Amino acid sequence: MVTFKDFSLREELTRAVSEMGFDTPTPIQEKVIPYLLSTPNDIIGLAQTGTGKTAAFGLPLLHNIDVAQKHVQALVLSPTRELCMQIEAEFQKYGQYMRGLKITAVYGGVSISGQIRNLKAGAQVVVATPGRLIDLLERKAISLADMKYVVLDEADEMLNMGFREDIELILQSATEREQTWMFSATMSNDVRKIAKRFMNDWQEFAVAKENATNENIDHQYYVTNHHNRFETLRRLLDFTPGIYGVIFTRTKNDAQEVSEKLMKMGYHVSPLHGDMDQSMRSKVMERFKSKALQILVATDVAARGIDVNDLSHVINYELPDDPEVYTHRSGRTARAGKSGICMSIVSPKEISGIRQIEKLVKQKFNRSDIPDGAEVVRKRLFFHLEQIATADPKKDFAEVYLNSIHERFADMDKDELIRRLIWLQLKQTIDAYDDAKDLNAGYEGSGGSSNRDSVRLFMNMGEKDGISSAQKLLEFVTGATDIEPNLVQRITIRELSSFFNVPGTAAEFNITALSQKKHKGRKVRIEEADQSGRTGGGGGGFRGGSRERSGGYGRGGDKGGRGGFKERSYTQGVDNKRFSGKRPAYKGKKD
Repeated sequence: MVTFKDFSLREELTRAVSEMGFDTPTPIQEKVIPYLLSTPNDIIGLAQTGTGKTAAFGLPLLHNIDVAQKHVQALVLSPTRELCMQIEAEFQKYGQYMRGLKITAVYGGVSISGQIRNLKAGAQVVVATPGRLIDLLERKAISLADMKYVVLDEADEMLNMGFREDIELILQSATEREQTWMFSATMSNDVRKIAKRFMNDWQEFAVAKENATNENIDHQYYVTNHHNRFETLRRLLDFTPGIYGVIFTRTKNDAQEVSEKLMKMGYHVSPLHGDMDQSMRSKVMERFKSKALQILVATDVAARGIDVNDLSHVINYELPDDPEVYTHRSGRTARAGKSGICMSIVSPKEISGIRQIEKLVKQKFNRSDIPDGAEVVRKRLFFHLEQIATADPKKDFAEVYLNSIHERFADMDKDELIRRLIWLQLKQTIDAYDDAKDLNAGYEGSGGSSNRDSVRLFMNMGEKDGISSAQKLLEFVTGATDIEPNLVQRITIRELSSFFNVPGTAAEFNITALSQKKHKGRKVRIEEADQSGRTGGGGGGFRGGSRERSGGYGRGGDKGGRGGFKERSYTQGVDNKRFSGKRPAYKGKKD
């Protein structure tokens, strides 16, 4: 078995690594370290987060540093401030016995003057985000002229974040570099283009696929309709009371919105995304690492700075667009030989995405039922019983309060006391899940909701806007909201407007989601239709800002209005390619 002592690292590094408790290298370390120590060549290392990449490039990098020279000899570029700080901290540990070694991290969100002072003090290794490094170059506060080594860490993420031009400018400025080492989770086209332009005869080391299949991760997915996604998340959290993990969202807005909703409900959560300043993000991470927070709601980019080994769960609030990103997310649990759970909340149309990821990670995912209210209450009951059974009160606690306790409950028997204590713990959960609905997709029925349980919606888009058929409307609505097609019923298309029915439980979600959309440059306006009047002529007003009339459509107070619709019917097929409803033929004067 290969150990770190088998590598020809300088003694100071071997000593530090040994004291840090590292003995056996990870696959990426075993491949890369001896190669970089013996061969002065460019490399690309393909490995996901959590595989030991920092040591794979950090130890050879520090091995080659000449501590007698007080100028920048090596540069490490990373996409986020958190990752910058993490790499610097690891480098400081590796190089703790290298006298004269100076490492500094430069990144945005903090004062640049302190970083300039650190650079002038003679830093040999600089860890930087591209944006802050460009700022320092423009101020002539740093020179890359004599730099020999450049490392691009998380190269694919930097390119995804729009740093391509910055990276190219930095590599062009480092004219005397001897070696370029690029580490990436994926070998995307953008990564390959950078390699072809700036690297020479590189050697490629890939362990991403090997590490993608962590057998200690239980992959689960839960199928629900899109408008039930948040309620499903809440139920999964309540069903897992001891959770310590990360919820992943696609966007910063989603991370903020989901965390705010959960905080209002009493959950110990916080968002983590790029719009938060560095001070706030550092405080959030401190609280999370100390377990003052149970959950972080994070974007993929912000999560690159999370370095925690004992996460119990990762939850995909939405699947990532790139299946490779799933492996990065799930790989944040089940580290250091521990087990973990990765949950994904998906709509029926996203199940194909699950199948793609299964092929990538070479594991079968478990489709699980979203627990009902009784199951949640029962799970939390046993959780609280276990907490009581394993509690270890301070020895003097009972002595101080024993007489008062006995006096207060002298007339209450043991069973009644236990019943009341448990009720206090579970009352909020019981109230929340009284008559809780089934959130599993399909519960609302394949044939759609009845008229009694549905809501009719008005939308200010019609034939003139390209919504020329029920199929066109269905494509627009389902694409914007992810609602299942069979839940959109009684579609009516008019010249300037459209109407359709959705289940009552989905109405508010559809109104909110569609109101944020544009169609061919026009802002969508959608609201609940007024169905109090079924007949009428042109010019009749509307109540509450909504309109629907069989014979007319008009604005209150308008003269003449718009009216005279002649309707023709068409039928609905089971395959949703033909729809029942009434398609009006406009007979009045066109605008």
